Amino acid sequence: MDEIKAGTLLIADPFLKDPNFMRSVVFMCEHQAEGSLGFVLNQRYGYTIGDLVSGLEGCTYPVYVGGPVQRDTVHFLHTRPDAVPDGMLLTDNIYWGGDFELLTEMILASEVKPEEVRFFIGYSGWSAGQLEEEMNEKSWLTTYGTRQLVFHKDIREIWPDALKQIGGEYAQLIHYPIDPQLN
Repeated sequence: MDEIKAGTLLIADPFLKDPNFMRSVVFMCEHQAEGSLGFVLNQRYGYTIGDLVSGLEGCTYPVYVGGPVQRDTVHFLHTRPDAVPDGMLLTDNIYWGGDFELLTEMILASEVKPEEVRFFIGYSGWSAGQLEEEMNEKSWLTTYGTRQLVFHKDIREIWPDALKQIGGEYAQLIHYPIDPQLN
């Protein structure tokens, strides 16, 4: 898969050393000439949504580090367009954003489960042409996003499972050390 669009997964090359993206998988929400935006799926934040959002105190839904940009903002993906209107369909019944107040009410009423929503602090962003440059440098591999990967139960398995989804020689990359010189 070479084309990047909403719903694409960017899989960090095994040798990418950027601490923000090392062995990460980014779910793309927007890719336009002006720039791109997505969320890192496999980096847990040290707080729950109840720690961060007024009105959700006591809610223990996890929060993930969406990326290094604007870490003072909260974003979310979900699979419940029936409960959270106004979200943008990205792929495979995965929606970005929507009515946050209604989502809060639905969570408090136990009508939206933790496995149906992912919260992110900050996001991953690229300016015009920046992501294309990184793709040319072979920093990222791509595949399509699925609910199974985006809402994976074990975030430690997202990166290897995304590589397995590509298959072939890429599935072997999960065994590569972070720094082959240390082997």
